[in-house]
Amino acid sequence: MREVEISKEPVELYKILKFEGLVSSGGEAKSVIDDGRVLLNGVVETQRRKKIVSGDTIEFMDEKLKIVLQTQ
Repeated sequence: MREVEISKEPVELYKILKFEGLVSSGGEAKSVIDDGRVLLNGVVETQRRKKIVSGDTIEFMDEKLKIVLQTQ
């Protein structure tokens, strides 16, 4: 599992997929979420703009990400 640091909470789900390089664009991120291919905390998530906070886990394809809040 890879840790992803975010500088502020919350962050929208599709943005994490895009900025972590799991998809090539925001449009592709929205598409894979719409298709039910993304798990948030072990459950299929279909809300593109779902608010992600520290402690959440995201699974897509063979990647598993744990979200942590960046410490100053």
